[in-house]
Amino acid sequence: MAGFRPLTRRTLLAAPLLAAPLLATPLLAAPAILRPARAAAAAPGAWTRKAYETAMAASGRPVSLTDGQFDAIQARKPAAIKRIEQYLKEHLGSADPAVVQAFQAVPREYFHYMYDGHHSTGGDAYEDNPKPWALGFGSALSDYLGQAYMTQVCKPRPEDVTLEIGTGSGFQSSLLSRIVAKSYSIEIIEPLGHAVGKIFAPLGYDNIQSRVGDGYFGWPEVDGGFDIIIVTCAAQYAPPDLFKQLKPGGRMLIPIGQPFKRGQFLYVYTKDEAGKVHSRKDVGVFFIPMTGTMMKTPAPAGVAATSG
Repeated sequence: MAGFRPLTRRTLLAAPLLAAPLLATPLLAAPAILRPARAAAAAPGAWTRKAYETAMAASGRPVSLTDGQFDAIQARKPAAIKRIEQYLKEHLGSADPAVVQAFQAVPREYFHYMYDGHHSTGGDAYEDNPKPWALGFGSALSDYLGQAYMTQVCKPRPEDVTLEIGTGSGFQSSLLSRIVAKSYSIEIIEPLGHAVGKIFAPLGYDNIQSRVGDGYFGWPEVDGGFDIIIVTCAAQYAPPDLFKQLKPGGRMLIPIGQPFKRGQFLYVYTKDEAGKVHSRKDVGVFFIPMTGTMMKTPAPAGVAATSG
């Protein structure tokens, strides 16, 4: 994921090329339906410093912390969860318990990592002033308020199959995987995609499947398509293949706008049971661009592209 941050009048994102939804007013409330999140890991027992270090090593990213350093990370988490709940209530009218439980279940510090520099930034997790964090290779871990917002807006359900375009850190797909039946994710940056593809199994997240590829084409091999498609990079238009893979009743979130420029917006598309697609312009955003085919292919006939 390329960094996503709804902004208020009190906060402005200074870091370049990181997503930033420019949220000013509350939107429609998502229903707060209680759905228990999946367990944080397959192995029993608490998330301890040893469990964290073991999982990091198994994913090819060894790290060593003192008990004090690990405890300091965990001590910040309750306040971050409260911040997420309050944010969702302010901007969506309610906080879906399943989304909050998923954040509680997924250890965010595990996803803080600089892949091109080979070092953990886990000590920065659950920061008081949420912001995107660099992953290397031009990608970023989105701030947790933005991820909570997108997750609730796409209304995940236990029976859903989801597709994320832009794996990034793997956190967004992991978050969805604690709620939905199956989570797929595609990353176009090859070294990042291969590295992040190794992080799910050590947590026991066996309902996530990721691959390296061009998200413009979606994942057509998945039989039946997707209930949710969440795009975490800015497209100049919505790729036609993604609509084809969206199930009737499905939801797609995609930032649309010119690369490297402000003026991008998050669009919410829904497909009704008859197969007709409806769109809603949501909040202003700032994402790094969708690369690959999107950068080379004009919008197909009948598909509106951004005007810059």
